[in-house]
Amino acid sequence: MNNTQITTTAMVLDDLDEVMQIEEDSFPYPWSRRSFRGEIMSNRFAYYVVAKDEEGRVVGYAGIWILYGEAHITTIAVKPPYRNKGIGSLLMAYLLRKAEEKGADKAFLEVRDSNLVARRIYERFGFEVIGKRKNYYVDEDALIMIRYPGIAKE
Repeated sequence: MNNTQITTTAMVLDDLDEVMQIEEDSFPYPWSRRSFRGEIMSNRFAYYVVAKDEEGRVVGYAGIWILYGEAHITTIAVKPPYRNKGIGSLLMAYLLRKAEEKGADKAFLEVRDSNLVARRIYERFGFEVIGKRKNYYVDEDALIMIRYPGIAKE
């Protein structure tokens, strides 16, 4: 598979069944359907996107909040069989472009200290560790990562 077969589009309510399956397959403490619904329906600072294959199936998703010149990446996940195919990078690039379009001059995210795969992707996009949030996850600390001006460049 290559990324020419993958399209990105705004997340809508009809995507939530597939998004929830990926969420549950990806995280030990998944977000609820209600949380995603609130984000895409009510949060005016939020932008959520899905990646779909050539048959229109959701294979990944990501979200970002953009406010006061800052972007906060809230979530990103790829369906297990589609991992390591560039879809996570495609989603991250989309989020950073959206942040820059909306005037953000820096982007933040939190990542599990143990999630080395995600950390490598974020570092490739220019994110740097600037701190730690104790007990951010139920069972683990989070690293705080930031990316400064020119955030859409990869």
